[in-house]
Amino acid sequence: MPEQGTAGHPGVDDGAGLVSSLFDGVFGQLAQWREAVAAGPAETTPAKLDELVAALVLPSLTADDAVLIGAGFIAAPDYVHGRDVHFAWWLGPLEDNPLMGTTDGPTKLDLSTRGYADYLRDFRSLEWYSIPETTHQTHITGPYVDHLCTCDYIVTLTMPTEVDGTMIGVVGADIYVKRLERELLPTLLAIERPVTLVNEQGRVMVSTDPTLAAGTLLPAHPPASAGGRYELLPCAGTPFALAVETDGS
Repeated sequence: MPEQGTAGHPGVDDGAGLVSSLFDGVFGQLAQWREAVAAGPAETTPAKLDELVAALVLPSLTADDAVLIGAGFIAAPDYVHGRDVHFAWWLGPLEDNPLMGTTDGPTKLDLSTRGYADYLRDFRSLEWYSIPETTHQTHITGPYVDHLCTCDYIVTLTMPTEVDGTMIGVVGADIYVKRLERELLPTLLAIERPVTLVNEQGRVMVSTDPTLAAGTLLPAHPPASAGGRYELLPCAGTPFALAVETDGS
């Protein structure tokens, strides 16, 4: 069984709790944004929607040591007057970004400069949108390489926004995997056994094992009870688990 920690000596339970707390905090922020967007007009213009969303998300993106690297609202088709696709989405300050270089402040995503982004015309089929639309629940996508904005491994949190039972879009936020490492590794490294944060498919997000890179699949992913090398401890409120290496006995 995964061990509990003691004062000054974190255990696996402490690591799982930290993961849950981190994502719970971001979802709490998304819930506030969702309420504000849902309280807007039944039909809106791109400029008015952008003004509303910018006021909501920019403080989180420009805060000191910000956790989020991207955030905003993706409108359902026909919600924005005259637009089938509208992303009211901003990026926080970037370092050595292949698309935009280094930026000192927030940048609005401009789809017109992304000639390779035609797939977004059918964005309702993408996981970060389709699952909240189908389930009416929050969702976490990733880890995956974001070729649209950051060109790095991220996870995307999305939450459906509905008015009178009709979905008008999703609010969302992106977090660098390398930012998660900064938040989680101090606690995970204090655990005596190697431990790895994985998604439902066993894809690595953060690991104290230097041989396990983000985005790779955890070897022998089945839990120890099924003959694998790992015990899995779910991180409540997320689709993630901490995989703790067994002693092989």
